[in-house]
Amino acid sequence: MIELYLSKVNETSETEQAGKLYARVSYKQSMTIQDMARHMAEHNTVFSEGSILGVLTDFVKCVREMVLNGNTVKIDNLAIFKATVESNALEVLYDAENDKVATASIGTLAEGAKTGAAVKTVKLLAQSTGDFTREELRKDVRLAWTDKTKAEIAAAKGSDGSTGSNGGSTSGGTTTGGSDQGNDGPPPEGGGFGG
Repeated sequence: MIELYLSKVNETSETEQAGKLYARVSYKQSMTIQDMARHMAEHNTVFSEGSILGVLTDFVKCVREMVLNGNTVKIDNLAIFKATVESNALEVLYDAENDKVATASIGTLAEGAKTGAAVKTVKLLAQSTGDFTREELRKDVRLAWTDKTKAEIAAAKGSDGSTGSNGGSTSGGTTTGGSDQGNDGPPPEGGGFGG
């Protein structure tokens, strides 16, 4: 189950989101490769935690190698990993006045420069695929408020939270109570509410 809290956009913000509440995920913990190997070994497998850890560690190295060689790596029902770039806005391929050419490199353009490094930065992109697409996740996810947010909602209603205040859980895309806010709002600009 994914637990949510509410984050309030700073009311002094000069955007239309000012003062509005947005649902955010309350992450329970960060799982390392070692944690995943331990978890997988607990699923009645013939492989030991150490064997699984070795395979996962090698797998990560190989995915990195393939991505850095310009390949995409598709892990069925999880994600497609690939490198992407944020580019500079070049005006010309060759600036004869300054004898500069566009380069396949990372950097920033000097103020007024017409050409130079083509790339600002390189990023890893993970795009969901198969059983992990947005549509599939919506079918399978279960959502609920954190205990702290349940208490804040109860306080806002003026109750002690013991009379029918469910967690606003959602399953299969159907709201069973509480708020049906998505997580598509803008990131909070300050002031945490319930977080």
